[in-house]
Amino acid sequence: MKKLRVGVIGAGSLSESHLGAYQQNPNVELVAICDLIEERAKAKAETYNIGHVYTDYHEMLKNPELDAISIVTWNNSHKEISVAALDAGKHVLCEKPLCMNHEEALEIKAATERSDKKFMVGYVRRHASNAVILKDFIDKGTLGDIYYAKASILRRLGNPGGWFSDKSRSGGGPLIDIGVHVIDLSWYLMGRPKVKSVSANTYSKLGNRSNIKSLSFYKAADYSPENDVEDLANALIRFDNGASLMVDVSFALHLKNDQSSVAVFGDKGGAEVEPKLTIIHEANDIILNSSPQVDHPSFDFSEGFQNEINHFVNCCLTGEEPIGGIDDGVEMMKILTAIYESAEKQQEIMFE
Repeated sequence: MKKLRVGVIGAGSLSESHLGAYQQNPNVELVAICDLIEERAKAKAETYNIGHVYTDYHEMLKNPELDAISIVTWNNSHKEISVAALDAGKHVLCEKPLCMNHEEALEIKAATERSDKKFMVGYVRRHASNAVILKDFIDKGTLGDIYYAKASILRRLGNPGGWFSDKSRSGGGPLIDIGVHVIDLSWYLMGRPKVKSVSANTYSKLGNRSNIKSLSFYKAADYSPENDVEDLANALIRFDNGASLMVDVSFALHLKNDQSSVAVFGDKGGAEVEPKLTIIHEANDIILNSSPQVDHPSFDFSEGFQNEINHFVNCCLTGEEPIGGIDDGVEMMKILTAIYESAEKQQEIMFE
């Protein structure tokens, strides 16, 4: 099998997960890196033995040696880079969220339709072994018809600052940054039904809580006190098959401890995939809580990214369709956009 020649656009902290996973894949050759800050791109090039360094992604996309790219940049650039890369004849792995809103998602979809290259959204939680194992149980009917799911990812003190808290670059706060992970994972496990309606709220009560002392918290390297994104969002999402999903996410909340949970419920059984894989089912008129013996019962960051990158590479080299293609990205942006719209208008958003 020939090697896939890959470039990465964006050399920030998350690029390490892409670069490291590509480096570990024997079917990949890392050939290019691009970042607005040349010194940062050069540092990554030296670490990963990358031959070409760019500060303009348009120039990078002209490189005939390049087969595929990862987009690891500010959210507001995802659409333009995705479209440019597809039009330049490159396979594309775009970090979540796909883009800023549903309208932009449709523009990317149009670009995929005029290209024969693979396009994949980086929904890394789908590729974690606990999710893969549970999806197999679901596909084999263990849980029956899934009609309800609940997802939370709540930080008490976790506004990353920098571009994450700048709505013009991020598109929003915890909903579009971390909420997309648990909404997508729940929706994927539910069988990817079409959204029917959304009723939601967002709150901006606490800000980035930079006044807090004696407690360490997650923040980006370029942390700054400026902040114009929500610090809490919640939503009830209804689907056309009658199923529903409840979700709440936060960067800041007066909460005892951070919380992360994803659970799905069917008419034959239920399951938690976070905080730890557990399957709840009935036997002999007894309800059983089954804990599979697996290496990673909870989401493992490194494993998830390695599996995701390996899957993308395989799709590019073999023609297999990716898990998390453009149609999933469009539907997820439809949901996220509707959540923000419902919160702003304080009314339910309905779809035909």
